[in-house]
Amino acid sequence: MSVFDAVVIGLGSMIGAGVFAAPAPAAAAAGSGLLIGLGVAAVVAYCNATSSARLAARYPASGGTYVYGRERLGEFWGYLAGWSFVVGKTASCAAMALTVGAYAWPGQAHAVAVGAVVALTAVNYRGVQKSAGLTRVIVAVVLAVLAAAVTRCLTGDTVEPSRLVPGGDATAGGVLQAAGLLFFAFAGYARVATLGEEVRDPARTIPRAIPLALGITLIVYTAVAVALLSVLGAARLADATAPLADAVRAAGAPGLAPVVRIGAALAALGSLLALLLGVSRTTLAMARDRHLPRALATVHPRFAVPHHAELAVGAVAALVAATGDVRGAIGFSSFGVLLYYAVANAAAWTLTPSEGRPPRAVPALGMVGCLVLAFTLPLHSVLSGACVVLVGAAAYGVRRGRRRHRPSR
Repeated sequence: MSVFDAVVIGLGSMIGAGVFAAPAPAAAAAGSGLLIGLGVAAVVAYCNATSSARLAARYPASGGTYVYGRERLGEFWGYLAGWSFVVGKTASCAAMALTVGAYAWPGQAHAVAVGAVVALTAVNYRGVQKSAGLTRVIVAVVLAVLAAAVTRCLTGDTVEPSRLVPGGDATAGGVLQAAGLLFFAFAGYARVATLGEEVRDPARTIPRAIPLALGITLIVYTAVAVALLSVLGAARLADATAPLADAVRAAGAPGLAPVVRIGAALAALGSLLALLLGVSRTTLAMARDRHLPRALATVHPRFAVPHHAELAVGAVAALVAATGDVRGAIGFSSFGVLLYYAVANAAAWTLTPSEGRPPRAVPALGMVGCLVLAFTLPLHSVLSGACVVLVGAAAYGVRRGRRRHRPSR
């Protein structure tokens, strides 16, 4: 893949269902401080993106922070990052698929979600170039829909700029929780790094693609958040199940609402496509090191993709999509991915100047920011996420103990 293809994969991951779904729970947490929460999430995301880009240029291999943590901090930290990523992003896959179902056919959301996972797993199975091509089309359509919706909202008679000013309903804790929930939408730039073996000249391509994708996404998210707040206000936005569709209706353009629904479904498909790519590549890297079944490391001789990992991730995502809940998955996913990036920043801290280390303030702020946002998420997300991470750590300890006591031949 070229720089353009890599940027498109990143945009497909970030400008997805999150832009249509995440503002509502974030507004419920931050109230009129939503834009501050977005800014906090963007700063943490920038630090994470910078650290990830420098590490990806140094270690252009599939696996992302799993590889960086292993190489810079030790095997356990790499494993913990990989485990957090796989479980968190598998939940994200289910959330994206359920968003497709909710917008495309609300009465059969779970069935549509499962069908979406199966279809996109089949696309990924045929090779990353086909995935990048489909993502390019989806991103173009979604950006056009968002541009039309935001323009209509901001030029209507219902716009009240005073709603953008934080009021008494905005608290520090609420803003941080909103930032953690909005981080769910920003985290897709990691998809570029996890595809390290499938881009041309990764040392040059990845450091360029990640900040470009993040910058474009921040512009889009800011425009959408301003439109939603200025038309609906924080209270109505918090209660909305389809925020952007509600906003265009409130702005006097009900005919645009079905277009927004189609755009949301396509955006969720784009996110799901890129998510399945990223999770399968981390699964591949962990299987190579025998932290997961070795069979998952098999690469297809013709399509050059980890087809066993693709099928396994698709099967688990389809199972969760058949029984899962979108809003719960967002918090759970954010917890796991924030821990993943905390390890990435810690790994970037150990780089030397000759290895392209970023200014020390970047990984330090990124690591602290990730941990703070992770533990200010809704309590049920923190508890469930922490339990799953502890289970993974315990499994690692048991496996290490068995290796240590295994008799030598």
